[in-house]
Amino acid sequence: MNINSNIKPNVESKVVPSSSWSTDEAEKTYQVQRWGNGYFEIGEQGNINVIPRYDQPELKLDLREIIDEMAEAGIEFPAVIRFHDILKSQIERLNLTFQTTIKAAGYQGQYFGVFPVKVNQMREVIEEVISIGEHFNYGLEAGSKPELIAALAYNTNKNSLTVLNGYKDEEYLRLALLGTKINRNIIIVIEKYSELIKLVELVKKLHIKPIIGLRAKMMVKGRGKWESSGGERAKFGLGIAEILNAIALLKQENMLECVQLLHFHIGSQLTDIRSIKEAVQEASLIYAKLVKDGVPLRYIDVGGGLAVDYDGTQSTNDSSCNYNLEEYIADIVYGFKQNCDLENVAHPHIVSESGRAMTAHHSCVITKVIGEIHPSGNCYKTASMPNEHILVTNIRDIQETLDDDNYQEAYNDIAVIKEQAMNAFKLGILSLDELAKVETLYWQILNEIAILAKHHDFIPDELAEIPNLLSSQYLANFSVFQSAADSWAIDQVLPIVPISRLNEKPTKLCSLVDITCDSDGKIDHFIGGKNVLPLHQLQADEDYYIGLFLTGAYQDVMGDMHNLFGRLNEVHIVSHDDDPKDFYIEEVVKGSSVENVLSTMQYTPQILAQVIKKEIDKQIKQGKVNPREGGALIDFYENCLAGYTYLKS
Repeated sequence: MNINSNIKPNVESKVVPSSSWSTDEAEKTYQVQRWGNGYFEIGEQGNINVIPRYDQPELKLDLREIIDEMAEAGIEFPAVIRFHDILKSQIERLNLTFQTTIKAAGYQGQYFGVFPVKVNQMREVIEEVISIGEHFNYGLEAGSKPELIAALAYNTNKNSLTVLNGYKDEEYLRLALLGTKINRNIIIVIEKYSELIKLVELVKKLHIKPIIGLRAKMMVKGRGKWESSGGERAKFGLGIAEILNAIALLKQENMLECVQLLHFHIGSQLTDIRSIKEAVQEASLIYAKLVKDGVPLRYIDVGGGLAVDYDGTQSTNDSSCNYNLEEYIADIVYGFKQNCDLENVAHPHIVSESGRAMTAHHSCVITKVIGEIHPSGNCYKTASMPNEHILVTNIRDIQETLDDDNYQEAYNDIAVIKEQAMNAFKLGILSLDELAKVETLYWQILNEIAILAKHHDFIPDELAEIPNLLSSQYLANFSVFQSAADSWAIDQVLPIVPISRLNEKPTKLCSLVDITCDSDGKIDHFIGGKNVLPLHQLQADEDYYIGLFLTGAYQDVMGDMHNLFGRLNEVHIVSHDDDPKDFYIEEVVKGSSVENVLSTMQYTPQILAQVIKKEIDKQIKQGKVNPREGGALIDFYENCLAGYTYLKS
């Protein structure tokens, strides 16, 4: 028996677009404009359009044209498509909105944003962030020694900041002081009191005066999955008593002038604007009191947390937020201005570490659907046989008498018979052939009940689940663990949309499964709280591509090596008015080869190839394989080693 017999290839006949379906209906289904933040839309032609520049809404790129050009260039899927113009747009929007709000408010400080390297450590992303941000003195935030080493090499703008978070050992602190020595604006944020003691010792030894930041452990807690970043049990930060002890130590060591920044952070993906307002209120009062006590603070670092509306609901759902960029910035600027004015202290320069909102929209994962797995599998002959078991006869009778009047009763009956059949099989009463007939008839009747139920205005709750039971699983050529890690690990909702055919009515309800051998390798939670997604029938003569959007924050870099599926091929797209298609492929970054991922796991590909060559040579000597065939087998193995880890679909 073929173990993949219930995986259906792309063999459906071509579907004619429905006259009752339009791209407006598609928008209601997939909510592209709600989560797209102005960067994505459903085009009139039924394809996803990308609008890469917030200030050029007329510039639209057809994503299907981009995919087709990639395919023609021999770029294998799955692949990451990175739109650097979107990244540029987001950084510009953040900085310009802060500048505009600061001017409108009469705020006396400036804005110095930093991009957290941990959000997307890819070299191409960091280079683009630094290039775009130079005009705004937009810097970097590092949270580990490797990130600091990269930041020291890349953030060469003498007017921007490099903010250092995370726990620090002596080597980390020495690296930070090295940055200070070469005239970088390095701010060492003290997360725990013992770090300050180490730093003071190094300063005495090396005679380098650093810029020091103190991270306050806020009483306010954020809202959402990361709310534990704030509050008394927060992992990082100094309590008020520890802050005062730190200041006393620095006074004693004649280093008080080094303390220039107060930092707080109450969580990533802050879903509720009220938590931001509360945090600003608390932090501004701490800042003002410290300044009045003689601490020469110049900067307030509001941390990260600027959320992305992944599901488009504009709510406090974990995958959404109930505010926009303008409201977020206004609450920070006006909040600090008001409290500083009330306390009669100077307005601090504002620092924020908004990484998720900067990068999420700029990249997406494109994968091809390569098959369909239906719960009913293939049909099995169910004709009546002499002396068949009564359970088979009963379920066949239910099918023959099924109508509009008894379909709910039929549903209840077949559920009982299916369970009885399985129990009978376990006791050796029912044969495999009879069990297969019961199973086949069960799914056939379920399909017929679903059709009958559509004609009724009221559907009982227990029958409402039938469409989900009958839904297909579309097998897509990717790994959830590599490309959508948060979808698997924390139930993060990522927008998932077919790239084309959006002017056709989707007739299939599906979840997505990947090509790993892990049963967790699936996506079955979608926008709107649904566990199925409307998709189109697969066609024999057309590739069907699915896009996983908003993957530029964390998903790009958090993927693991499950099943040794490595990094995806990556394409960088730049918009260009003079090009006939308004875009060009700037760069192609090859994904992991098999030998790459094996080397990562401490295999030696050359030795593996030698072992196989010896085995084939042995077969040739024994006359079991002819020399020409043996050479071809060796070449095949070596080509596989050099090839892409994903399926050739």
